[in-house]
Amino acid sequence: MSVRFDGRVAIVTGAGVGLGRSHALGLAVRGAKVVVNDLGVATDGSSTGSDAARAVVDEIRKAGGHAIANGANVADAGQVQALVDQTIAEFGHVDILVNNAGILRDKTFAKMSLDDFRRVLDVHLMGSVNCTHALWRHMVERGYGRIVFTTSASGIYGNFGQANYGAAKAAMLGLMNVLAQEGAKFDIRANMLAPTAATRMTAGLLPPEVLELLGPETITPGLLALVSDDAPTKMILGAGAGCFAETRVTETVGVALQGDELSPEGVLAAMARIRDPKGETVMENAFAQTRKYARMAAQARGLPLPWNE
Repeated sequence: MSVRFDGRVAIVTGAGVGLGRSHALGLAVRGAKVVVNDLGVATDGSSTGSDAARAVVDEIRKAGGHAIANGANVADAGQVQALVDQTIAEFGHVDILVNNAGILRDKTFAKMSLDDFRRVLDVHLMGSVNCTHALWRHMVERGYGRIVFTTSASGIYGNFGQANYGAAKAAMLGLMNVLAQEGAKFDIRANMLAPTAATRMTAGLLPPEVLELLGPETITPGLLALVSDDAPTKMILGAGAGCFAETRVTETVGVALQGDELSPEGVLAAMARIRDPKGETVMENAFAQTRKYARMAAQARGLPLPWNE
């Protein structure tokens, strides 16, 4: 099975350097027309006037591909709409959105200003929301769409000094879960990529011998799979150094408490059983959890199930 993107149009945000650049090049090599979006900023979001996006476009064109540069700030909904309008005017439609743009403002929570917290959420979370919202109706009308949100282990597992970044990256999970459901009947598939890469954001955090293993090009194959025609949906794909794994949010079997046990003391006493991972499952959606709890409570009380199963 060969993965190709001939006839497909992709927007990649934050594509001037690092992972975004690698994603843009990977899409172009396999036939996609690519909009290389990059505001041209340092890792903290301060302006540098970078020509990085145009350099990536030049690289794609020299290799025989089709690409245009765009400098929209993803945190500005008006600029994002102009980005989408420019793309449709140039290429006629959009099939793929890679939400990759991001900044860092790392500090411990005690020392972090609320401005630094909001700034990171504005770029990572609201930037992804702005781009996705601007394209959603277009994808619904066309009956096709592939959307990837770039999350991080900092959001999934936590990382000291990154409360703002972790919160933004974790919030994307809720967005992806809902859009995967709402987009299903329109063949819009939403996924998350959780990369560990040697980029400007990880420079100085890892030893050189480790960074050599974590090139962005070792992650892009996973991204290309997530935006292909045969892509899954509602998946968190961990990627780094050519290694790939799925991260899942699971729920333990749990317990049903009643009578005197239905108390804070009872919950603490049952904590080992509540946290026992044996038999844990992945919930299909929020109502699946509601049905589970109603079923457990009814069974514990000897009542008939509230629905037929």
